[in-house]
Amino acid sequence: MATSIASGSGLLHLRETVYRGQGCKRAYLVSSIGTPKCIQKGLSWSHGVPKILRIHTSNRFQSLTNDSRHEHRRTAIISCLRDGSTKYFDFAVIGSGVAGLRYALEVAKHGTVAVITKAEPHESNTNYAQGGVSAVLCPSDSVESHMLDTIVAGAYLCDEETVRVVCTEGPERIRELIAMGASFDHREDGNLHLAREGGHSHRRIVHAADMTGREIERALLEAVRKDPNIFVFEHHFAIDLLTSQDGSDTVCHGVDTLNTETQEVVRFISKITLLASGGAGHIYPITTNPPVATGDGVAMAHRAQAVISNMEFVQFHPTALADEGLPIRPTKARENAFLITEAVRGDGGILYNLDMERFMPSYDERAELAPRDVVARSIDDQLKKRNEKHVLLDISHKPREKIISHFPNIAAECMRYGLDITRQPIPVVPAAHYMCGGVRAGLQGETNVRGLYVAGEVACTGLHGANRLASNSLLEALVFARRAVQPSIDHTKSFRTDQSTSRWWPRPTMPKSLGNTVLNNIIQRTREVRDELQSIMWEYVGIVRSTTRLQTAEKRIGELELEWETYLFQQGWEPTMVGLEACETRNLFCCAKLVVSSALARHESRGLHYTIDFPHLEESKRLPTIILPSSSVSDTWSSRQLHRQQICQKSVVPAKISI
Repeated sequence: MATSIASGSGLLHLRETVYRGQGCKRAYLVSSIGTPKCIQKGLSWSHGVPKILRIHTSNRFQSLTNDSRHEHRRTAIISCLRDGSTKYFDFAVIGSGVAGLRYALEVAKHGTVAVITKAEPHESNTNYAQGGVSAVLCPSDSVESHMLDTIVAGAYLCDEETVRVVCTEGPERIRELIAMGASFDHREDGNLHLAREGGHSHRRIVHAADMTGREIERALLEAVRKDPNIFVFEHHFAIDLLTSQDGSDTVCHGVDTLNTETQEVVRFISKITLLASGGAGHIYPITTNPPVATGDGVAMAHRAQAVISNMEFVQFHPTALADEGLPIRPTKARENAFLITEAVRGDGGILYNLDMERFMPSYDERAELAPRDVVARSIDDQLKKRNEKHVLLDISHKPREKIISHFPNIAAECMRYGLDITRQPIPVVPAAHYMCGGVRAGLQGETNVRGLYVAGEVACTGLHGANRLASNSLLEALVFARRAVQPSIDHTKSFRTDQSTSRWWPRPTMPKSLGNTVLNNIIQRTREVRDELQSIMWEYVGIVRSTTRLQTAEKRIGELELEWETYLFQQGWEPTMVGLEACETRNLFCCAKLVVSSALARHESRGLHYTIDFPHLEESKRLPTIILPSSSVSDTWSSRQLHRQQICQKSVVPAKISI
């Protein structure tokens, strides 16, 4: 028996337990996509949602001939160079991390590509990934072993088909990177040096010292810069996806962006949009994520009627550098916490409390090699019991040369503050690190929004389940970026845009009319509100949760959002106005509400979601959390889509703004 739920993006067929959050005014469902046995053959991540998670084609759009496609690409290039306010491309890629760049390099063989990035192209979570990429590259290892490690770490909430696809295709994706010029560490015998990290039963982590993400990003950016069909737009903040309604289907036609250097709105019209914008670490005050990780992709997709899943599973990395414990304190607060890679524990690092008592064996038989959720909760428990600010991670018992060669970046950063990691333990504390939930994707990165694909941290593919296994994130990004290529190309053959498309939606407006004094006041108050939101999330929606605390968070977030929006509009702000600080905060509110509501819906402790009210695993609760789009209009700015065009078969209805 399946229940059909009508929404703005069509019918989603699910068996469900319905939870309605008080703050977000959406339907929150835990769907019965799971079965009595988590690992069951034939069960795909998109099982039960066949309509929304398949590639759509429309006979309203005529196929282009090869000649006309070539001419269209030429026109796009001319438009790109001459028209500052609207640009036309075959593919728009939002995000310049590993997922976005790898996808861009492939689809550029078939059309023009706009890579839209919020800051400089290298400023992404990829660039901060230290540990490496996991893949089966050793004869003693196996795909089955990698799968089992992934599923165990994911608390048996992973989708087996997705896990098998990623673990099977991963090695080839690594070989492609090497062929493109990525340089990884090798042993003396010439073979790749494979590291081991928490949760892995074998050495399978390909790495470039402790700067793997930076090396991958370097190689990909170098290839992108050489490709004449790829255009990179730096300092373009994605505001909202441009969508239309075609019957029960939502269709994506591109994205509105804000050029943060010129303060101009630039519209990108595209046949295909890939959302690869990363995570939402900055819903918390302490995070390893760069400042750009404000949940823009998830929030935009949510407003565009995309299905969101598993947002309660926020991974806190157990070992970020604790500045308070350094011999020389940093002179100013960091924008993001400095990560101490999982590989330090994988190489024999030991965790101690401040009395130099080793504590991990008393929490888990795997000790320091336990999965991240276990280690983070153990550290959190030690800190609360002992009323201390950090614990210690010691690798100094290893040979100095080995430490320096394996972890040069960490050693150098610590030495800046008077700490020699070859002789002294490293002060560490948990920090928000990775969103296991996100925009729900099928096996080819497709979403329920036609023309919208997702890859990387913004996506929820079913790989990570309730907890991401170390070094599986870059692997997932590479695999799904590659898998999204062919269906994207196929989609472009039945989809045509022209310059009239851009006129379907009114443009967002800049708040210049408010004057500098008012704008400065708005920016200052917005920054204060952002700090308050982060404090609420850290205090009430952290590593260990409870129903009462989650409800308190929901109430306080709702009140804070209402207070902030009231202030904005009292100052003359209008719903169509956009600014970097305001739009980022809008997205942070949206993501925070999604996390809280999803956490309240899960009445068990599983993986990264631990609640003292339901401290045990419940087999009947082993189901993904599904957040469906709602046909009703939300009454908050953070959850409201600015523009949505209604498309009729015979005529175009004038655009309206949802308010």
